[in-house]
Amino acid sequence: MNPARSQSQTTGVRQPLLPVRVFAVSIMSLPIVVLMLCASVVFAAEESSEGHHELLSGDRILFATVEEIRGGEARVDTGDLQPRYLPMNVRKDKGLPELKQGDRVEITVNDQNLIVDIHLVGEGSYHRIIHGELAQPLITGHEKAVIRTEDGKEESHFVRPLARSKVASVPVGAQAVFLIDEMQGIADVTYGSSEAVVKAKQLWQKKTPLKASFKKVTGVILQVLDHNTISIQTQEGQVQLYEVRPLIQKNLANLSKGETVVLFIDDEDKVTDSSSIGFGHQQ
Repeated sequence: MNPARSQSQTTGVRQPLLPVRVFAVSIMSLPIVVLMLCASVVFAAEESSEGHHELLSGDRILFATVEEIRGGEARVDTGDLQPRYLPMNVRKDKGLPELKQGDRVEITVNDQNLIVDIHLVGEGSYHRIIHGELAQPLITGHEKAVIRTEDGKEESHFVRPLARSKVASVPVGAQAVFLIDEMQGIADVTYGSSEAVVKAKQLWQKKTPLKASFKKVTGVILQVLDHNTISIQTQEGQVQLYEVRPLIQKNLANLSKGETVVLFIDDEDKVTDSSSIGFGHQQ
């Protein structure tokens, strides 16, 4: 018997298989807010018929058996001396079936030993990597984020509850590596290089309060969405055109011509949030 294989089976840890794709080399780490995000090596883990796993450096997959379900948590046996507890809402938020006693599960954890994702063994899953930066500050609740990719495109994604504090600690403009799950949610994030770590520190030192990042413009809608642009007549009687961030285009699409709206404009002169006042009056 291969000793390395025997040891992997005993500990319940899936080790990444070759080939390994290296994008950046870990050199240093930096505490931001209350988290430690490290310059990262990104690699592809085992690819099988059930799915394709791309993980961040330090991420690993644990195999475990569900022993008990109680109080919104699943107690699982990973082969360690102490059991591990999995929050049931990780799968519920993605619309996946609830865990039950006896289930075999794959638990993805990051370099801080925090849970990133949970899947049943053999359950279809797909993780991918996006290299880019946050295009704007996270809105209240940190539930959604807009990523500007390396080729300049913007993608909006929900942020998984377990990743929200970590994503919120990444300043706008810092190069980062985002782990996207099969439901297009951000499951984890780290920095892509040592230079990105240094830039992140500099950006946080210059960071201003979130409210100061937005300009508030009140007006009557002339045209809701035309090529991702909204047209309003302001309280001063001026006609203004603003590009709308992908994150809130769906919300604005539900508004109507003649409705009064408050637009929150970011430092790139794009609409990042909105609030409807109604018809026939302005604040």
